[in-house]
Amino acid sequence: MANIKSQIKRNRQNEKRRVRNKAVRSELRTRTKRAVTSAEAGAEDSAEALRLAVTRIDKAAAQGVIHKNQASNRKSRLMRRIAKLEAEAS
Repeated sequence: MANIKSQIKRNRQNEKRRVRNKAVRSELRTRTKRAVTSAEAGAEDSAEALRLAVTRIDKAAAQGVIHKNQASNRKSRLMRRIAKLEAEAS
């Protein structure tokens, strides 16, 4: 446990940020999974699910939860994965 006042405050801030970032990362994974499963099922709302996933990835990068290059890589992988699924379906 820290004895220095500024470090105690810093620990509180870090904990708040950790919890907030955890929630954002969790939602990122959820939206990505939802986009993939809807594309696998061939649902008509798969385009909407993909749009929501991409939007959430961009927001996470803007908030600093993930790096902008990591966001770009995730979007690229997601798009390739869904394109492959749609190609197999048709």
